[in-house]
Amino acid sequence: MFVERGTTQGETTSQERRAVDQPQRRLLGHVVQCDGARATIAADTETVDSGSGNHWAVGKMISINLGTTRTVGLVYAVERPEQRWNDNETNPIIISVELVGEVRDFENKPVFDRGITEYPYIGAPAHRIRSRDLQAIYDLNGRNSTVIGKLSQDDQIDACIAVDDTLNRHFAVVGTTGVGKSSAVALLLRKTIASRPDLRVLILDPHNEFATALPEHAVRIDTSTLDLPFWLFRLEEFVEVLFRGREAVPEEVELLRDLIPHAKHVYQNPQQPGSILKRGSDTNSLTADTPVPYRMADLIREIDDRMGMLETKSERPLYRSLKARIEAALGDPRYRFMFASRMIEDTIHQTIGQIFRVPSNGKTVTCLEMAGMPPEVINSVCSVLARLAFDMTLWGNGKFKVLVVCEEAHRYMPVDTRLGFAPTRHALARIAKEGRKYGCYLGVITQRPGELDPTVLSQCSTVFAMRLANELDQSIIRSAIADSSASTLSFLSAMGRREAIVFGEGVATTMRVKFEKLPDAVIPGSRRGAETTDEDAQGQDIDLASIIKRLRESGHTSRQAQGRASSPPEAEDYGSSSNGQAGDRDYAPAQREFHNSPPPVWSDEALGFRSQQIIPGARGRFGNR
Repeated sequence: MFVERGTTQGETTSQERRAVDQPQRRLLGHVVQCDGARATIAADTETVDSGSGNHWAVGKMISINLGTTRTVGLVYAVERPEQRWNDNETNPIIISVELVGEVRDFENKPVFDRGITEYPYIGAPAHRIRSRDLQAIYDLNGRNSTVIGKLSQDDQIDACIAVDDTLNRHFAVVGTTGVGKSSAVALLLRKTIASRPDLRVLILDPHNEFATALPEHAVRIDTSTLDLPFWLFRLEEFVEVLFRGREAVPEEVELLRDLIPHAKHVYQNPQQPGSILKRGSDTNSLTADTPVPYRMADLIREIDDRMGMLETKSERPLYRSLKARIEAALGDPRYRFMFASRMIEDTIHQTIGQIFRVPSNGKTVTCLEMAGMPPEVINSVCSVLARLAFDMTLWGNGKFKVLVVCEEAHRYMPVDTRLGFAPTRHALARIAKEGRKYGCYLGVITQRPGELDPTVLSQCSTVFAMRLANELDQSIIRSAIADSSASTLSFLSAMGRREAIVFGEGVATTMRVKFEKLPDAVIPGSRRGAETTDEDAQGQDIDLASIIKRLRESGHTSRQAQGRASSPPEAEDYGSSSNGQAGDRDYAPAQREFHNSPPPVWSDEALGFRSQQIIPGARGRFGNR
C-alpha cells in the first residue's frame, strides 16, 4: 500500500522473520557508504549460494534493515573490487544501490513511503526484499486500477496502473521499432475500455493496424467511409487542401478569406443571392472559420463575378489561379470524402456522431485508417478531428469523454516548428495543455521521442518507455524521470520484447514490467498477411497485374463503385440545377469509365481561364495590331 510521507508511524516490530525453509544466510551484506540518493553495500559471495537465488543482480530490489523502517533500494551496479574471481574461497563484492523509499509496518501491513526520512547507517544489514514489501511498493491504495502484466523483479506479482490518473494527465508510449509497441498500446486500450466503458477513443492510425486488434470495440473509417464536409474545415485547413501541402500564396488566401463568408451568406439567404454581406453588421456575422454550410457553386460564381469587375483587373490572375485550384480539388476523386453529394446539408450531427460514436451502439473506438488517404490532406483531417474532439468535451458539460491516440506522433508535432502543419500542432497541443480539464485525453505513441515536441511530451504524466537504442531518445526520457529513479533508465537499451519501464502519475513508483501477451488473432496488423502464409506463398508467382490494378484504383475509390471518377471540370455545370454541384443535395457528377477512356485535355477554358477572344487585325507600322 502506498501513502504519502509522514502519514504513518512505523511500529517497532522484529524485522527478521525468516521462514523455516528460508536460507540462513539471508543477510547478504552491510552498508559501507551512503549519501543523499545512493548507498554502497559490501558483501561476500560463495559458490554454494549461486543456486539458492540469494545472489546480487542488477535490477533487483533490496531492503536495508533500520529497525522500525526498511529502506528500499534498486541495484544498478555490482563489481568485484580486484576484478578477479576465486572458486576456492569467499569473494568480496561491492553493490551500488539507488535509494527509492521506505517501508514500515502499520497495523500489521507494510506501508511504502516515497522518499527517505531515515538514512542507512554504516553497518546496517542489507538483504533481498520480501515479497510483501515488494507488493506494498507498487500498491495503488484503492485507486481504480487494472493489471497490465507482471513485475520483472518478481513474475508472481501483478503490475498495475491507475486508469483514471493515466488518462487524466495523458500518457506516452515510446520505443524503437520491433519491441512490441503497437501490441502494448492495444493491450492498454483494451484494459482502459474495460475499466472505463463510457470513454470514446479516436485512433489516428497511419498503418491501418488497430482495427483488427480491437474487433469487438472498434469501427473502421477510411477514405471510402469518411464523411467530413469541406465547410467544417477552417481556413488554414482548407488552404492546406487546396495547395496540396505546398506553401500558400498569401494574396489568394486573403481572397478566399473574403469569398467564403459571402458563399455562406448566400446559402443562408437563398432569396437574396445578390445581397451584400456587411462585416460586423451584427453579433452573428459569418467568418471563414464559422462551421456553416455553403456551396462550392456559390463560391465559384462569386469568383467569376469579381473577375468581371473593372476594379479587380489587377487581381484577375489571382482569381483565376484560385478557381483552378478549387476545381482541381473538386475533380480529384481522392477528395470525395470532402465533397460528397449529400454534405451540403447541415450534417454536422451525423458527421460528429459517426466519428465519435454518439450513440456508441456497443462500439466506442473509432480507427481512422490513413494509409490510403492523400498525404497532402492527412494534416488537415487530423487537425479537424483533434479540434472537434476538444470542442465536443468543452461543450459537453463533463458528460462526453474522449481519448485521442496519435500513432507516430512526431509526424504531427515535430520538434522543429518549421516542419509539420501548424493547425494540427496547435490542436493537439491544446488537448495536451487544457484537455484534462474537460475530459479530452491524449495518448502519444512514437518511436522517436527526440523528434517530438518537448512541450507535448512534458504534458504526458505517465510514460511507458520500451527499448530505446538512440542516445538522444534516451536522454529525452531520462530528463522526464525523477532523480530517485534515474538509474532505472540504464536498462532502456537492453530490455526485451513486451518489456517497459513505467513511471509517472499512473503508478505508485517507477517499475519495470512485462506486458501481458495478446492472443495472436488480436495483435495489431496480424490479419494483414493472414490470407497467405509463408508456406502457401512458396512456389506461387506474383500476380503483378492484380497489384498494378489495385495501385491504380487506390486513389479512385468512390462510394458508388470502384474505378469511377468525376468528370473533368469542363463536363461539370456548376450553375446547373440538373447536374448540381459537389455538396448539393441532388448532386450527381457525370460518370465515365476511368481506365479505358483517354486522359482528359486540360485547356485554359476547362480550368476557368475564360478571357475574351482577340480578333486578329491589320498590323500597324510598328508591327503591332
